[in-house]
This record gives sequence, structure tokens and C-alpha cells, in this order.
Amino acid sequence: MSAVQQQQDVYFADFAALEKRLGASDPPWLRPIRKAALDRFAELGFPATKMEEWKYTNVAPIAAVPFRPVSGRSSISAPQAQTVKERFVLAEGDSSRLVFVDGQFNSELSSTASLPPGVIVASLAEALARGAPGLEAHLARYAGYQNHAFVALNTAFIEQGAFVEVPRETVLRKPVDLLFVATARTGGGTGPVVSHYRNLIVVGRGSQATIVERYVGLEEERYFTNAVTELVAGEGAIVDYVKAQQESERAFHVATLQAEQGRSSRVSTCSVAFGGALAREEVKAVLNGEGSESTLHGLYVIRGLQHVDNHTTIDHAKPHCASRELYKGVLDGASTGVFNGKIIVRKDAQKTDSKQSNKNLLLSENAVINTKPQLEIYADDVKCTHGATIGQIDQEAVFYLRSRGIGLDEARAMLTQAFAGDVIGKITFEPLRERLKDALLARLAKSSGGVPAEGESQRVSTIEEG
Repeated sequence: MSAVQQQQDVYFADFAALEKRLGASDPPWLRPIRKAALDRFAELGFPATKMEEWKYTNVAPIAAVPFRPVSGRSSISAPQAQTVKERFVLAEGDSSRLVFVDGQFNSELSSTASLPPGVIVASLAEALARGAPGLEAHLARYAGYQNHAFVALNTAFIEQGAFVEVPRETVLRKPVDLLFVATARTGGGTGPVVSHYRNLIVVGRGSQATIVERYVGLEEERYFTNAVTELVAGEGAIVDYVKAQQESERAFHVATLQAEQGRSSRVSTCSVAFGGALAREEVKAVLNGEGSESTLHGLYVIRGLQHVDNHTTIDHAKPHCASRELYKGVLDGASTGVFNGKIIVRKDAQKTDSKQSNKNLLLSENAVINTKPQLEIYADDVKCTHGATIGQIDQEAVFYLRSRGIGLDEARAMLTQAFAGDVIGKITFEPLRERLKDALLARLAKSSGGVPAEGESQRVSTIEEG
């Protein structure tokens, strides 16, 4: 038996333990979904680099480790809880907050007071236990697991995560903050932890909501976060979704966001990634209602040996829809990045208006970016553009700043901050925007500063399709 097969067997054993623990309390409609997902994971196995969608991301380091879930109730030491409050809790009263620690809901650090009537902000486990009616209609209905091993694994372990439901014609004036914390605990008392977070966000017709999803690590430890978020925007709904990934730089992070949009809805997503030894995020937006709009923004700032992979898909399924996408990357050291962005325009999606751009700044001759913007157009009356750029810091801009008395390192830092800060500046929730600006400055301060001189060679791999 191979080492990878032995590690997969660990997941099967943990699934059997989950079924036994939940027993009769498990909703009857969910049990067959879990079982089918596990069976599919067994068939698929972990993805390999010979697969086109995983060509540049090798998940062997994840497959080789026997990650285990934390058993029992969520616990966190008093010093760790204080660290969470000081470093990661946004201004009290500015948002409703759900906090999860090592895969378990933590009620002591959470706060959901003053919600409008009918709004549900709760742990998924609690919502399943009380039989929230919105769950059966939406949970595991959008993020497909048939061809995605990590989504299949997450679906098999559906239990912990967040459930947010905003009824029709409701304006949620304060953001909902979902905070997922990793400590140095061990899974099952034996080794590194895995957390299979599953989040469901349903925003009803004519409603408005801001959702913040954050993943943070308290220690530079190795662990695995496997997260799936399903976001449903009803007719005319407006949703602003922000994800910040600040995991340990030894951790593994694989996540999927699946957004389903109704007629005339507007969904804006912004993803910021600083952490992870290996991180992959897939953002998929389906514009399934005429007149809907989708905006995708992303920023990845990595260094050392970090690897970050962003895969995005905007699926124009109906006519008269618009989408805008901008992802930026800053890579230092020997880090590697991947951007694979796909825009699909279905046959009946006439009058589609879509623009996609990926821009990358390499601060080191050893940094590598693989970028592949794609268009798949099956309609004939559309406006679609896409492109990618890769470059260094503008030497003329550096010269200009230095001519005004600014030092070389400070000039480079200012230009890099301006390049990356463009995406963070689009976040409307001020407390989070300011936290991420500070985090960006801290990361740039630790940068090696190894900007290639003019004419110096770089290892660059880029794929562009016109």
C-alpha cells in the first residue's frame, strides 16, 4: 500500500467516526450527499500535475500527511484568545462575528447581537441540528464535487462552518465577519490538524449584505484548511464578499467559492492572500439571471518558497450580463504563482460585456508566475477582453522618487505598495481595509528587496490566449 493510499484511508476512518458520532441527529437528506461525496473522493484521489487544471500545483505535500480533525469541543488557551482579540477581531459593534478555532465553533469569541428580524447568522452545525429550512434547498447544491477531489472531501465532512441567511427585502447594514483560526493543536491528539469548513450564504431577493471571510494562523505550524463557500444571491440582491487568507506560511489552504446569481443581482468578491506554504483558491461565479453583474478582485503577495494558485471562472449563462475581473500578484524570493482565469459566454448569453486582467510584479529573479487568461465564447453579440502583464518595478519611477530625496529601498516599497494597494483599496469595510493595509506594509517591510536590476534575467512562464 502506498503512503498516499494510507493517508487517504485516514480520511475514510475519520468519516466513519463522524457518521457514528452524528448518528440519528444527522438530517436524512444530508447523509446520502455525504456518502456520495466520499465515494467520489475515493474514485478521484488527490489531483496530479498531469491534469491540466493542476499542472502547476503539486498537492503531494498535502496527500502525504495524515491530517486529522480535532475531536471534541473547541478550546483555546487564554493567551491565544487574547491574541485573537488583539490581532484579528475588528472593531467591536461594527459587525456580527462567528469565530471557529481548529475546525470547531467557538461561542465565547463570537457575537451575533442586534441582527435584523429574520436574519440568521449561526454555525452550520447548529443550523443543521435545528433544521433550518434554507439548508436543504441550498447546501451542497452549487459547488460540484463530481470532478473536484477537495470539494468532494469537504462535502463528505460537512458539519462545521457558517450559515448566513438574509431574507428578502432586508438590508444588513453591518458586515458579517466569519473568522477561522488555527492554533498549534494536533488533530486527534496525534498530528497536524485538518479543518473542513463549509459555509452557506443565502441573500434573498432585493436584499443587501457584506460578508467577510478570514483565515488566520496563530503559530507558524503545519495544518490543512479545506474550505468551501456557497453564495446564493437572489433577484436584485447586492452582495459584497471579501476573503482574507493569512494562514501560517507552513500551512496548506485549498478553498472554493461558488457564487450563484439571480436576475439583476450584483456580486462583488475580493480575495487577498498573504499566507500558506501552498494555497489554492477557486472562485466560480455563475450569472444565471438576466442583467446580473459580477466583479472579481484579487491580490496575492508572497515570498520565500510560498506557492499560491488562483483559478477563476465567470460563467455568463444569461444575456445582458456584465463582469469585471482584476487580479494582481507581488512575488518575491523563490515564490511561485498561478493565475488561471476563464470567462465562459454561453450560446444564449447575447449582449455580454466582460473584461479580465491579471497583473504581476516580480521582485526577485527567482520568482515565477504562470498566467493563463482564457475566453470561451459561444455567442456572437458580445464585448469581451482579457490579458496579462508581468514586469518589474518601473526604474524610471524609482529614479523620479530618488531625485526627490527618497532612498532606493523606500522608493521601491512605495511603488510596490501602490501597485498592490489598488486592490485592497476597493474593500469598502474600513476596519478590514485598514488591517489589510497594515498587513501589506508589514509583508513588504520583510521583503528581501531583491528587485532585479535593469536587464537582469528572470524565470518567467506566461501563457496568453487571445
